[in-house]
Amino acid sequence: MSELLTSIMGTQGEQLYRLHTHAQGPQGTLPLTPDMLLHEPSGNLFGLTQNVGMGWKPSELNGKQVLLLSTQGGIRAEDGRPIALGYHTGHWEVGLLMQDAANEIRKIGGVPFAGYVSDPCDGRSQGTEGMFDSLPYRNDAAMVFRRLIRSLPTRKAVIGIATCDKGLPAMLTALAAMRELPCIIVPGGVTLPPSNGEDAGKIQTIGARYSNGELSLEDAADLGCRACATPGGGCQFLGTAATAQVVAEALGLTVPHAALAPSGQPIWHELARQSARAVMTLESKGLRTRDIVTDAAIRNAMVVHAAFGGSTNLLLHIPAIAHAAGCTIPAVQDWDRVNRDVPRLVSVLPNGPVYHPTVRVFLAGGVPEVMLHLRKLGLLDESVLTVTGETLGTVLDWWETSERRAKVREALQQLDGIRPDEVIMSPEQARAHGMTSTVTFPTGNIAPEGSVIKSTSIDPTVVGPGGVYRHKGRAKVFTAERDAIRAIKTGGIVAGDIMVLIGRGPIGSGMEETYQLTSALKHLPFGKHVTLITDARFSGVSTGACIGHVGPEALAGGPIGKLRDGDWIEVVIDRERLQGSLHFVGEGDTFYTPEEGAEVLARRSPHPGLAPDPGLPDDTRLWAALQGASGGTWRGSVYDVDRIITLLEAGKKALGW
Repeated sequence: MSELLTSIMGTQGEQLYRLHTHAQGPQGTLPLTPDMLLHEPSGNLFGLTQNVGMGWKPSELNGKQVLLLSTQGGIRAEDGRPIALGYHTGHWEVGLLMQDAANEIRKIGGVPFAGYVSDPCDGRSQGTEGMFDSLPYRNDAAMVFRRLIRSLPTRKAVIGIATCDKGLPAMLTALAAMRELPCIIVPGGVTLPPSNGEDAGKIQTIGARYSNGELSLEDAADLGCRACATPGGGCQFLGTAATAQVVAEALGLTVPHAALAPSGQPIWHELARQSARAVMTLESKGLRTRDIVTDAAIRNAMVVHAAFGGSTNLLLHIPAIAHAAGCTIPAVQDWDRVNRDVPRLVSVLPNGPVYHPTVRVFLAGGVPEVMLHLRKLGLLDESVLTVTGETLGTVLDWWETSERRAKVREALQQLDGIRPDEVIMSPEQARAHGMTSTVTFPTGNIAPEGSVIKSTSIDPTVVGPGGVYRHKGRAKVFTAERDAIRAIKTGGIVAGDIMVLIGRGPIGSGMEETYQLTSALKHLPFGKHVTLITDARFSGVSTGACIGHVGPEALAGGPIGKLRDGDWIEVVIDRERLQGSLHFVGEGDTFYTPEEGAEVLARRSPHPGLAPDPGLPDDTRLWAALQGASGGTWRGSVYDVDRIITLLEAGKKALGW
């Protein structure tokens, strides 16, 4: 007998063979009527059979059906112990929100259903081939969410529960497309920082700091163990996950004061119950997602994004949400205008000036508190509807005098000794603290279609008079992120260098997120004196002189793909006027004007190492082609189906198919 088979199959006991071939079935009768039998589709009728087959009482089948969708991951025991790990804390506890919402729906006579599309962790995939799937995942998940919604034809409303970098944008994009349904978002909240230790952003630099002698092995192991101090929620900084939560609320798709709640705490649980009541109210009032996600709501979200100093990744996600909702897709000029008009008001990781964790932003009043300041400046459209069924103006009136506002702001003072207005500031306070607007869109002969930098997060000590950052230096060009991080770790990058990472846009790598580079530069002593330019993108927690989204990307013929080691590059970022330029200005001992530099680049051949990553999966190659045909990253990396079909038909005709 095979010992291997025995070890796999185990010892066979008699109870294993106590089998049944039929069962009595659920007791009771379906609440059918002659009209239903005559006119309902067979799928609707069979759905009732399935419902009682799963244990629902036949007498409770007539309630309105509400679909709950989430990004839940892992297998969690009732006491919270892991049976199988999830990919990240952000989807570890959201099943508890699902239970809270489902119980509330049942309590008020509804019938809850649940479906799941889990999500990856950008932190876990940094620097690995897993990053090739990060941004493409958003489109895939949004498609699956929409298919799940349509696959339950009897649903009357949808609740989406998600937390993190790609799962929440995917959920937002999916629900925005469900224009004729009442939909609501429940953000999954944030994890807490350790009482003594480092946040989940800084902890991702332990390899770089150890390599440069800035951290011992013992400290790296100790700090790394404690960075995620509680088991659920998104990271403690205003990265893409937290910014997406803020944007969801700013769009009017959440109940008031929902973004950035501490995961697992009573106020977090109550959000799910509030959301269940809200979506049932929307359904009863005949309000739909098209009534909430409008052009005005999109602009409000952009305004709040700027006031928070949010992640540049939302420049990819908000256009995708607008496209899904049938709204006007914001262009670079719209973003530029908003960021010129809107002051940054929130002092939070990673932007500062004081690095408060996101839970403090929630306790300081979160999104509605920031909106109080913005409406005094006349920057919000208060007439837009929210999922409460009330206008934004009514919601803000309620918030201003609410017990909730008073209680959470008092808690921040008592628990951490922090005044709320030290976290969420008035425009006057923000100016006094040197806070500048969020993003700048540099152009130049390296980036003729534009680029983006979170200019507010450049280290102030390297910013010159008038708020202008200037850096003229020689390029060190890399065609793979692994080579770039190796150079940082081994002394290949020094103060004054301009790092250029090319071929990492959608065609080359799926537009990977290069946080291991930006985080290393932030936390190494020489890093603030290094500029990074790339056609890839950055994590929302990135800071420093990091310029991404350079267009056209290198593999689409962009001039960034023609740069060489030793080229002279001049970078100018005006943080006050939100203007910037990226120019190739010389080689060797010869210097050019920007116009002359453009001519030299036009004559050059592409960098000899420029090529799509050999490990790029076909799934991502297809995504890159489809989003490229749809307008590319500046239109949100969406799938514009009409445009894709038009191009396919034109191609077929050209090829004589």
